[in-house]
Amino acid sequence: MNKIIDFFNHPIKIGSDISFTVLSLLIILLVFILTRFLLKLSNRLILNRMDEDTQYKFKSIFTFFNYFVYLIVILITFDNIGVNVTAIFAASAALLVGVGLALQTFIQDIISGIFIIADKAVHVGDIIQVDGQIGKVENITLRTTRAVTIDNKVLIIPNHKFLTSILYNWTENGTVTRESIVVGVSYDSDVEEVTKILIDCATSHNKVLKKTSPSVLFKDFGENALIFQLFFTINKSFFAEGVKSDIRYNIHAAFKENQIEIPFPQRKLWINKTETN
Repeated sequence: MNKIIDFFNHPIKIGSDISFTVLSLLIILLVFILTRFLLKLSNRLILNRMDEDTQYKFKSIFTFFNYFVYLIVILITFDNIGVNVTAIFAASAALLVGVGLALQTFIQDIISGIFIIADKAVHVGDIIQVDGQIGKVENITLRTTRAVTIDNKVLIIPNHKFLTSILYNWTENGTVTRESIVVGVSYDSDVEEVTKILIDCATSHNKVLKKTSPSVLFKDFGENALIFQLFFTINKSFFAEGVKSDIRYNIHAAFKENQIEIPFPQRKLWINKTETN
């Protein structure tokens, strides 16, 4: 019996500062197994309350969190059983600082990804605009978000961009969006006729929703033109630029047919001629 006790209490040294026994190793193993069981149980309880898509996103977060918990638990256990944890930290401090600096942006992306998934600020299928780039979100991971532009190019957006830049979510309140087109006409134009033509051009487009009637705002008296803004509603904002282009074509044709001028910048020069003797 004494031999067994001696075996478990036999000191094992690594260098001059780190020392532990066989019993301490068994305690560490037991704590590790217990921690693993508790983490699995808590993860399962949380994931069961989420839908399948959310579960897929949060699994990577839980994996990252689990490794962090394991590290903390092992270090606390080492400290309680008499292992000199300070020596371990001292030996790895320079390495940790170097790794931390190298992975600074990576860690920032990970933390941003956690915030995005937890807050549900961006969803798959949303149309977003970041740094002037517009795309439809196809996939959200812990580090990056992938979106496809209207010309079928893939945007790979580091998640920290969502925290450091202004994010426009075009579909946060649904897929229906209010769009507008600004156009200028000459000062000789009949404003009532211009208003009617603009509304007709928007109403005749098959992608403009009829339940919300187009409207026109007499925006301003410009330097060279009367400025009007046409408002209309569509259900597929990702294709808004194509719809706007079609309506601009219709407006140009209708103005030409009704002899309404779209002026360009002009300057008038007055020359004062004086007679000389």
